[in-house]
This record gives sequence, C-alpha cells and structure tokens, in this order.
Amino acid sequence: MSQTPVFVMNTAPERQSGRKAQISNITAAKTVADVIRTCLGPKAMLKMILDPMGGILLTNDGNAILREIDVAHPAAKNMLELSRTQDEECGDGTTSVIILAGEILAHSLSLLTRDIHPVVIISAYSSALSSALSTIKSISIPISTSSDTEMLSLIKTSIGTKFVKRWSDLMCQLALRAVRTVTLTEGPNTIVDIKRYARVEKIPGGEIEDSRVLNGVLLNKDVTHPHMRRHIVNPRIILLDCPLEYKKGESQTNMEFSKEGDWARAQEIEEEQVKRLCERLIELKPDLVITEKGVSDLAQHVFVQNNVTALRRVRKSDNNRIALAVGATIVNRIEDIRESDVGEGCGLFKIEKIGDEYFTFLTECRSPKACTVLLRGPSKDILNEIDRNLADAMSVARNAVLNPILCPGGGATEMAVSAELHKRAKSVGGTGKGQEAAAFRAVAEALEVIPRVLIQNAGGNVVRALTELRAKHANGEHSWGVNGDTGKIVDMKEYGLYESASVKIQTLKTAIEAARMLLRVDDVVQAVRKDQEGGGAGAGGGGAVPEEMMEAQ
Repeated sequence: MSQTPVFVMNTAPERQSGRKAQISNITAAKTVADVIRTCLGPKAMLKMILDPMGGILLTNDGNAILREIDVAHPAAKNMLELSRTQDEECGDGTTSVIILAGEILAHSLSLLTRDIHPVVIISAYSSALSSALSTIKSISIPISTSSDTEMLSLIKTSIGTKFVKRWSDLMCQLALRAVRTVTLTEGPNTIVDIKRYARVEKIPGGEIEDSRVLNGVLLNKDVTHPHMRRHIVNPRIILLDCPLEYKKGESQTNMEFSKEGDWARAQEIEEEQVKRLCERLIELKPDLVITEKGVSDLAQHVFVQNNVTALRRVRKSDNNRIALAVGATIVNRIEDIRESDVGEGCGLFKIEKIGDEYFTFLTECRSPKACTVLLRGPSKDILNEIDRNLADAMSVARNAVLNPILCPGGGATEMAVSAELHKRAKSVGGTGKGQEAAAFRAVAEALEVIPRVLIQNAGGNVVRALTELRAKHANGEHSWGVNGDTGKIVDMKEYGLYESASVKIQTLKTAIEAARMLLRVDDVVQAVRKDQEGGGAGAGGGGAVPEEMMEAQ
C-alpha cells in the first residue's frame, strides 16, 4: 500500500467552484480516514506497507501508516499532518484523530448540501468544542502519579491495542521508569522531555524479556586506544566540546622555513600545545574524558601514560544526556575547566561487546536525570515496532505526569460528549438557530464513530450495541463504553479502562479545528514556478486549477 487510494469524485457541473472544492476536500479527507478505520482498538487489523526500496512495514499505528503513504491531494496531505501533530503533542490517539476529523467532515457535507453557509457551521463547531471540553472535564477523575498500580493500568490501555501486548507488563514498567527518571521539577513547573533525555537503543539479538532501563547512558562507542581501561568503578568524568588535537590554521595560512631545524621545531610546538591541553586535564585527576570532537594520537599516548580513558566523536545529544546522568558540565575551552565541572555521579563505566559491536555503559548513576532504554529482540523489524509502541507508552505516562486526570475509555467519553451535544442542539432555539442546532447534531453524530468502529473491529452487533450505549448515556451513565475485545458494552468503572484526558482533549481540538479549516477553503489553485511563467498551457497555464485537485484524482 505504498500509493494512496485514488480519490474518485463526480461533481455536478452546475455547482460553483467553491462548493466543488469543498466537496472534493471532504471526500479526500474521508478516504484517508477510511484507510485506517480498521486500525482502532485492541482487535485492530494490521496494514502491510511496501516502501520504495522493497522493504515491508507491518503495523497498526495510525501515524506510522500515514507517514509512509504518498498522497497528491492537498486536503489529504492536511489530514496526514493532523496525525503528525497529534503524535508530537500527545504521542497517542493518532488513529482516533483522523477517523474523527474524517467523520465530522462527512457530516458537514449534508449541512453544505442544505445550503447552510460554511461560516455558520464553523461558528457552531467552535461552540460545540467548548461544550465538549467542559463535558470531558466533568466526567474526568484524578490520578495519583506516584501510585505504580494506577499509572501502570493507564499505560496498559495504550499498549493493549499494539503488537507488544504480549509483553505489556514489561513495556509498561520500562515506560514508567524512563518517564520518572527524566521528570524535572523546577519550582511550580514540571518538565518531562522524553525525546531528548530518554533515548531508546535497539540492539538485535537476545530476547525481548532482556530489555531494561539503564540507570545511566549507553553509547555505541569503544575506547580510542587499546591499552585504556575498559572497566572503571566510580569514575571521575570530564565532558568536552572541543578537540584534543593541534588547532590547524585557517585555509590561507602559509609557513615558510629558512633553516633545516625549523620544521622539526614547528612539529615540537604542535606537540607541546597538545601536551599542555592534556596536562591541564590530568591536573583534575579524571578517569574518563569524553569529547564531541577528535583526540590526536599524541593525546591518546599522554592519557595512556596517566591511566586515563578517552572516548571521542560522541554525539552532542549523547553528551547532554551523559551530563545529566553523571552530574558533569560540558566544557567548551579546556583553559576554563574547574573542579566543579567534573562529574562523579556515575557508579560504573564498562565496555561490553554485544554481537559485533562495542557498547559503552555508564550505569549505576546516583541521581540520573537522563536514561537509556535498552531494547533487545530477534530482528530489526520487530525492534522498530516495539520502539514505536514504547514511544506511545512513554507519551501516555508523560501526559499523566503533566496533567493527572483520566476519563473513561472504550468510546465512553465520546458518547458522553455526543449525548451532551444532542441536549444542547435541542435547547438551541429561536429564529435562525435551526442551522446551529443542525451543526451541533452533526458533531454529536460524528463522535459516535469511535464506539461504532470499536464494535465493528471486534466483530460485534453494531446496531444493538450502539442503541444500548445511547440509552445508558441518555440516563446519565457516562462511564459505559465498548469492550474492544468482545464488541459488547461494559461499565468502564468495573472494566478498569481509563485514558489520559489530555489525549482526548487534544484529539477533539485537533479534529474539530481541522474540519473548520477545510470548510473555510472554497478554491484550490496550483502555484506556477517562476521559470515556467509565460510558457502557455503546457507550463501550468498561469495558475490554472489542475483537474485532479478540483474534480477528481
């Protein structure tokens, strides 16, 4: 499925281009949503994607699927961006947001055919969003982020629909431990940067059960000289962002020698400069020197004589994580280095050979603020899928730490919001309010798509289950949702399925905002490249609307 499905679109010739463009956009968005409809819930189907190089990607992660698809329609591209936005913001709910946005736009089509102006629909959608957000807050419950049981059951909900469900206990523990390690509290603010400080290192080989969170950092590096120590307990660590080699002149520098001994003297001066740098470092009695730049042969020789181990060309991101893990400061000029810059928070430095490569472990750190998740598995494909699933789990844990409230899962929250919007639609009275009520009902009906798709994917009876669910929510029983394994309705308080409220809020905001934006578009035109201007019809025709964008692709 490396190519996008073709968007087939027949438009009535008497319609104006504005309506035609809106219908085309809505059809494109709905087609993208239909591609990943079956990827929602614990009984989700997998998609097999063939990449241009002939590789195969097997996944049910909405964002991973849409990232690989190639589309030409601008509205479809906009839908793919939604999934990416949701992934950046929350890390979870990437499939839900596409399905929901597609359904809201599909229901908007009937409003447009009734000649309701898009501005009226957009205004009503904004009111519906604020009403939906207040409903979510009213049915949410707080969570204790210090309780392992509560946090693990929350993380399990995100992993329950994924490939790693078999190892869910292990993955939940890994995600929770990694997030707790990188959580920084600065006054009233809590910062959880899992992208920069919780790195996932994938090493093929071994069993998935061998995966663990290291109390420190793992690097794919070996020492620069074979005689350097590969095992140090409680090392003193210096981190550098400067080279330990002679600084060459600029490209225009020339040296002229008049006497025979001058060349040898010039070489000696270079060596003296490097030795001076090394001696300045050795004064601080380090056991380990790590630099982002190079280490010359002479510097290595000096370090070996003084029993100092060196690592070179370490990535900047890795160096930052080492600094947070061992309590060192990265130094830019060796002349400025002080005793307080030396890190002493690491318990063990060791180098191990795993497979064909050498790995550096800086572990047993006393109070690390960065960590490495070491993933083992039988093949690269499986490790990549585990990595994607673990990223979702860590994002859910991060969301709970930043915003510790939960709402019922299994489509219960969507049904509760839908029931509330139906009530609002009835209460909207007065002249000219009928159009607004219709837009409220459109969002309310669109929200039912989440429980409906969950029932369909589980092979349940859609009509019966949805009717029962509507009846429960009409009576104010907001915690009833769909059991994704059986397709039957169940009380989420007993079933124990709760999701992070921040994911639900972001999903609704993103989906409704996308629908509002696409409804505002009333014409699609293609820009002309500067070098093609004046080239006639074959060169683009001066901004003519391409047929595949306006009518069909």
